[in-house]
Amino acid sequence: MRRSPAPSEGCLPSVGQSRTLNPFPLRPRIAKSDTGHPELSESMRLLEMKCPDEFSLIQIATHNTLPCAILSHTWTDQEVTYQDLISGAGKYKSGYEKIKFCGEQASRDGLQHFWVDTCSIDKSDAAELSRAINSMFRWYRNAKKCYVYLADVSTPGDNIDDQAHQSTWEVAFRRSGWFTRGWTLQELISPATVEFYSKEGTRLGDKKSLEKLIYEITKSSSGSTRGFFL
Repeated sequence: MRRSPAPSEGCLPSVGQSRTLNPFPLRPRIAKSDTGHPELSESMRLLEMKCPDEFSLIQIATHNTLPCAILSHTWTDQEVTYQDLISGAGKYKSGYEKIKFCGEQASRDGLQHFWVDTCSIDKSDAAELSRAINSMFRWYRNAKKCYVYLADVSTPGDNIDDQAHQSTWEVAFRRSGWFTRGWTLQELISPATVEFYSKEGTRLGDKKSLEKLIYEITKSSSGSTRGFFL
């Protein structure tokens, strides 16, 4: 069962030129550096939570270390791109659900900003894509929380934290396509906090509590990775 959005005292007002995804197209807002000039050559885009199901894009200089959450997931052919966000077409793709999940979970964890690779990078810009790939490890390392969204792991029931009922999802977890991705190791070891969620948004555990299971799946050397898991 999908978890309900975090309680809100009311939507925050839109800032600058940004607009919410629901229902209007949006324009990225640029957070300026201390000198007052946009640092576009060394920048990243974050999604900014306004209220449940409403968020906007902002562009920040990478030295402006806003606390944020970051999403790790498996790509499909229904991902929401940067262009989809700008045009307002993103919410009609199935990939919108994981973006919505990331924003709602970040809000529950007290984080207003979050990053999703499918839509926070303009992949039509080769230079921007190259910079993003080269910065990826640092972005994941600096994130306050990394949420692993497992679209192929289901947890029927009403449990908010389902680690106590691990037998109901462990087989699917072991077979998840997330563990076969080229980016998995980087996204597993670089963030300090990595939490795993089912497609319903149920928390399965984190990389510390699930260390033994993850080790069995990845066959990683427990000794060489233990420092990253703790």
